[in-house]
Amino acid sequence: MANLGFLGLGLMGYPMARNLLRAGHRVAVWSHTSEKARRLVSEAGAQFCDTPRQVAEQADCIFLCVGNTEMSRDVILGDDGLIHGAKPGTVIADASTVSPSESRAVGEALKAKGVDFLDVPCTGSTPGAEGGTLTFMIGGDQTVYEKVKPYFDPMGKRLYYCGGPGMGLQAKLTQNLILSNILMAFNEGMVLAVKGGVDPKLMLDILDNSAAKSGLINYKAPFVFRRDFSANFSVKWMDKDIGLMLDSGKELGVPLFLTGLTRQLFQAAIAKGHENEDICSTIKVLEEMAGVEVQA
Repeated sequence: MANLGFLGLGLMGYPMARNLLRAGHRVAVWSHTSEKARRLVSEAGAQFCDTPRQVAEQADCIFLCVGNTEMSRDVILGDDGLIHGAKPGTVIADASTVSPSESRAVGEALKAKGVDFLDVPCTGSTPGAEGGTLTFMIGGDQTVYEKVKPYFDPMGKRLYYCGGPGMGLQAKLTQNLILSNILMAFNEGMVLAVKGGVDPKLMLDILDNSAAKSGLINYKAPFVFRRDFSANFSVKWMDKDIGLMLDSGKELGVPLFLTGLTRQLFQAAIAKGHENEDICSTIKVLEEMAGVEVQA
């Protein structure tokens, strides 16, 4: 049994922390919404903490999964942040999807205090977090990663060491870039097919048996067909990630033409009030414009 910490108990973080507890670890938890932390105490025996600093005082390895770069930085370096309670030799592993350059800066601040830092963004959405089958992309010192690698096992089954600081995040942004652009193509294609009179289930079967076959499309299409847009990965968080992709492209001198257009679709979906729905709800923007609805 290890003394672990977990901060951020949203759609992803709550089941991730719960899986660590179910594996027999002692887990100190904190959430901006304290009710979530208290619920995990009663449900699975977590240790409640009032501040991130208190989590750091009780843990040797700390995971966090929060919404954006600003939240991550504040949880780690803020007035009551982890940095103020962490002992030298503590490992902080940030599973949030944040700016690679900002993550590197946070890592340098922690290094000055003798605290090790890894960027460990993950993919698999809420079902992967619930089932402990997430895929993690790791950046940072490989020796540090190997030391804490066993703690990932209750949360994920595929671990990719991608290189030095920020490299896990660079891989995660690339993965989400391709995913979001595939979703854009699916939205346009299905709306075009239905507007032209093709049955959507027939169209999906054709896609599944062609070079256009996609795991994302195969998984998301049934939700669209039955008009179920409850969030596994919400529009607002993917929109945040697309913004990070574009920022990274600008920093590295890489033009991201298609991704810029995809961002506009997500911004339009947010303007229509779909920010807390699943990313597949972005199809509703095109449906409204075309005057059709993609449903079985």
